[in-house]
Amino acid sequence: MTELVWRPTLSELETAQVRELLASDEAGIDLPAGGEHLLAVRDGVVGYAHVDTAGDQLGNQVAELVVHPDHRRQGVGEQLLTAVAERARPLRIWSHRDHPGAARLAGKLGFQRVRELHRMGMDFGAEEFAEPVLPDGVRLRAFVTGQDEQAVVAVNARAFSWHPEQGGLTVDDVRATEREDWFDPAGFFLAVDAQDEVVGFHWTKVHPDSTGEVYVVGVDPAAQGGGLGKALTLAGLRHLRGLGLPRVILYVESDNTVAIAVYRKLGFGLLDAGVQYAR
Repeated sequence: MTELVWRPTLSELETAQVRELLASDEAGIDLPAGGEHLLAVRDGVVGYAHVDTAGDQLGNQVAELVVHPDHRRQGVGEQLLTAVAERARPLRIWSHRDHPGAARLAGKLGFQRVRELHRMGMDFGAEEFAEPVLPDGVRLRAFVTGQDEQAVVAVNARAFSWHPEQGGLTVDDVRATEREDWFDPAGFFLAVDAQDEVVGFHWTKVHPDSTGEVYVVGVDPAAQGGGLGKALTLAGLRHLRGLGLPRVILYVESDNTVAIAVYRKLGFGLLDAGVQYAR
């Protein structure tokens, strides 16, 4: 018998059990902060769901769930998804790595694919990346902590007004990230005009396993069309390669065909995809 238990916060024991459960899943989900937690308990935690009650900027609550590999195909996932769907509305739910079992479960409960997020990557080889070619009057400089947060957030809001997550970036979010161990202003490139106004940026990230990431590339709509996005991407890739990292990844919406074409020309290939379902 599997018992479902909602928790606003997890105890130390529950936290340890959920972390162990998440480590067993190939999607590599981190334990989320905030929101609500749903535990499937059967002599310990065998399933887990998290609901981001703050939601995305389109007004959806967003959930993800995991069932331990030893307890799959026993109805635990269906119990979790049914309970989440009853509690969170409107709801978007992630299937990381586009798992076929998740697709079957989503279809059974009336959910449809509404979004696909591609994870692309490449290994750094011996070949150098080309020097970035910037539009006239634009130069690159590094992000200055305590000075550039508001300007970056303003450009980000215009560049990603359509995006469910990225478009909601706030100054507090940037400042919180500045306190993360991985944050490095030397890898945060700003494109500025003659008045030092930010017109684009490329925020890079280095993961603990030495994988680099094209974390965010944002270009003000007023500055698009002149190759600035490609130039910013190249600047970040040259930086990450210069650190001696073996590989780099990025995430891009499946319908962003222009960006995907640029990334493919630079050497990126599709690694896997995450899917969001809704009903």
